[in-house]
Amino acid sequence: MDGGAHDGRDPDEPAAFLRIPAPRTAPDDMTEAERPPAPESSRTPEPHEAPEPRQAPGARETPPVARPLPPAEPLSPSELLPPAEPLSHKVLMSLLGAWALSACSGEETMLVEAHLTECAPCADEALRLRDAVGLLHADGNLDLDPLLRSRVLESALGRRPARVPVPGWAAPYDAETARLDALLRDIGDAEWHAPVRLKWYEDEGAASRRTTVAGVIGHLMTVDGLVATSLGLDDPLGSDASAASAHPTERTESFWRAAKPPPTRTVHEPWREQSHTLIRTVSFAGRGVAELSVSYGFFALPLRDALLDRAFECWVHGADIAEAVDYPYKPPTGGHLHEMIDLATRLLPAALAIRRRSGLATPSRELVTAGSAGRSLHLEIEGAGGGDWFIALDSPAAVGSRERTVAHVALDGVEFCQLVAGRVSPEDAAAGQDGDRVAIRDVLFAAATMSRL
Repeated sequence: MDGGAHDGRDPDEPAAFLRIPAPRTAPDDMTEAERPPAPESSRTPEPHEAPEPRQAPGARETPPVARPLPPAEPLSPSELLPPAEPLSHKVLMSLLGAWALSACSGEETMLVEAHLTECAPCADEALRLRDAVGLLHADGNLDLDPLLRSRVLESALGRRPARVPVPGWAAPYDAETARLDALLRDIGDAEWHAPVRLKWYEDEGAASRRTTVAGVIGHLMTVDGLVATSLGLDDPLGSDASAASAHPTERTESFWRAAKPPPTRTVHEPWREQSHTLIRTVSFAGRGVAELSVSYGFFALPLRDALLDRAFECWVHGADIAEAVDYPYKPPTGGHLHEMIDLATRLLPAALAIRRRSGLATPSRELVTAGSAGRSLHLEIEGAGGGDWFIALDSPAAVGSRERTVAHVALDGVEFCQLVAGRVSPEDAAAGQDGDRVAIRDVLFAAATMSRL
């Protein structure tokens, strides 16, 4: 590049083609649009601005200093994002279920609730879903209704009757063994060793014995063996001489002593098979078998009452097991509970006579001949399986009479059964009492001493 003066043309351009600028218009003759802008230094500052400092001639030009801009206000997320498109009716309707369960986000909840104010069908559906959510209880009992099995069997047999039906008097035993079997199938291996305390009432006080869930099932199996041997079936204790005893407590103690190591869940299948065999046998045996005598050592019962007694014991010990493993367990159906209560009231006069012979109850005030009406206690059972019974007070052979009632006791059906099973003390059992207090005390204590291991 040449260091001389530069006249604004290309040095290689020929002189003939030199461009001559057009003559300038005088400033006075220029229009406002043609007039060039005034230099920055000659601009008159505004009143609020400070004057620019003048640069000395020949001084080096100072570059302008950048002035900081004022801080900008932060933008909200809604300003940063593009505006959301409104959701369609179909999408909003699909969110109703999540909205009813309170599972929508905040924005979705607002959109759904805004839509509900405009759409009547969706509003009705939302109300139905909210009502349905109210029926959901996380702490509710998820177990099947204990009556479900009976209803299913009744419906099935109504459509196609069994060729060999189970006798009506054996139905309570069939139902209670099935319920206990369902409980046992639902517990784990470790729970078979859960401690269970069996309770009963002796003389004037409570007694108890500690065992395990497996030990309880062994106890039920050995006592059910009394019914099995009366029908000619195998005794679960075998043919050992010590197993020949007919006393339930002695049989149980014999089984527990012989179980080395202690019983485990392996006892479940023998007990289950024995109960099924009993039901099959009495079903095929016909009507006459109901009166077959079953000996309990110190007393005997006809087979129909013996199976009802075993159904009662199965329920009571099933409840003991359920409490030990924290499992819900309901009482029997009303009809079966009524039969169990009726059996207990029929055995009460004999139990009262045994206490009198032992000097634990007041002597009879009257001499009553067999079949005649003597004094009686009116036992009113309330709730499921309830009814009215009149307990003879003077003799086991006497007939309870409504006309000669000297006392009245009112009890809940399940509480009365717990009294007979030794789970409730006589002092705490009666809900209502009226009349002869001595007779009431004797009957309540006699009911409690009907319990046994």
